[in-house]
Amino acid sequence: MKGVLNLIALLRNDRIKLISFSLFFGWLLAVPFEGQVLYRLLELSDIEGSMHTVIAVFAHFLGLIVSGFLINRQYVAKMTMVIATVICILGSLVFFLSFSMLWNLALINVAFFSGMFVACWGWFFKYYTRPGQRLAIAAEVLIWSNVMMIFINVIANNVSAVLALSVAIVGLLMALLVTFSLDDQERSSEKVNIDFDNINQNKSTIGLKPIVILGLFIFIITINSGLMYQVVNPAFSHFTLLTSYFWALPYILVILIIRNIAPKTNMAYILYVALAMLGISYILFMVLDISIASYLLINTFMLGAFGVFDLFWWSILGKFLEHYKNPIKVWGIGLSMNVLGILIGGYVGAVYVGEGEYIHASIVALAVICTAILILPILNNQLANTLKGHVFLYDFAPDREMAKEIALTKEMALTNEKEILQESNMLDFKQDYKLTDREMEITELLVRGYTYKAIAKTLFISENTMKYHAKNIYQKLNVKSKMELIRLLSRNSNSENKQ
Repeated sequence: MKGVLNLIALLRNDRIKLISFSLFFGWLLAVPFEGQVLYRLLELSDIEGSMHTVIAVFAHFLGLIVSGFLINRQYVAKMTMVIATVICILGSLVFFLSFSMLWNLALINVAFFSGMFVACWGWFFKYYTRPGQRLAIAAEVLIWSNVMMIFINVIANNVSAVLALSVAIVGLLMALLVTFSLDDQERSSEKVNIDFDNINQNKSTIGLKPIVILGLFIFIITINSGLMYQVVNPAFSHFTLLTSYFWALPYILVILIIRNIAPKTNMAYILYVALAMLGISYILFMVLDISIASYLLINTFMLGAFGVFDLFWWSILGKFLEHYKNPIKVWGIGLSMNVLGILIGGYVGAVYVGEGEYIHASIVALAVICTAILILPILNNQLANTLKGHVFLYDFAPDREMAKEIALTKEMALTNEKEILQESNMLDFKQDYKLTDREMEITELLVRGYTYKAIAKTLFISENTMKYHAKNIYQKLNVKSKMELIRLLSRNSNSENKQ
């Protein structure tokens, strides 16, 4: 009884609810979405599984992309998740039967409705969290989903695919319990996110360009994920025990590291590091043999890079949820680009593997990486203008401000400072414009090139007080910038000298 009460208490915690859906995502990764359980079950039935996985991935893509156009209410989102989970449970039970056309129907349905489930999860990801929490929660969901997947894969590859399927279905049943605990009414979103809702009422749309460029970047990068599934993973599939345990481990560790250090440092550079890691992994795949050491090296670079990218676009899409009315549409379309990239990459990989052209597949992967490198600066600029302060983005605005300060300093150096700051002229200037002693001190420091922060430290005043004085000075002198202030002082000094 006490355990049940503790479980109920846990399910009242919004963060726990969201992370608990890792049970569903773990089933998704282990069964219909290129899952080892599905591959093993098809092998037991002497069925070649590549076409079945392609159909499943495509159906999942459709489920993700259509959800946002059909669902725009919290109650409907919850009911869709409940229905989708029930269908996934029933569809998974079909795989206990002997292979027949019923398998194909079940696979299509569970893949499609799991896509709808994932898209609808985006609604609760928005309204059960604050923007600052989303990177950490996304990291935790990705980590626990892959831990669940590893657990199921180990059973499927080393014990029994049927037992692994049973464990995955238990995860679905637990996810169904969590889904029932979600709030029906949209009132809950106001309780959790009231500060941001007030802001959003007055927030203008940011347009489609940033999210389109993000979607393009996601699609391009995940072409390499598809190549990994169809080219790299099969090449090392004979190391069954090793691949079961180690495959997603670098992915999990990288996400865990970023989750812990992201609040303390800007992570924009890590995207370039991840692109380099991805490139290195495919180069190593071309030149190394098919050994355990090669697998450990290649997989570490490759899955570590994918961990960076997955957390990047999960957290960016999480920030985008604040800028669009329907989070299901944003989340669903964003992740559908991930799935579409895997689908296209998988098709390309299957073609090259069928022809025995493994090196050509790696060359395609490297070309994709080069394209991503070209797009990344454009993407950064678009997103940085919209999502201020995100740890994966570098805002060039401070650099531009610094450049302006340097240019201003150079121009001031060309000005005859002695004439501007002649004591008699400054005294007349003070009297003419009715400046106070403090305002005059600040004026002198401004024309010497001091920043607001430096002036505040020099005069032992707060930056807010400094800004207040600067505003009064600009109003009294009828100027709008430091440059205009310097020119005004120059003209005043020149007129005094002529007299």
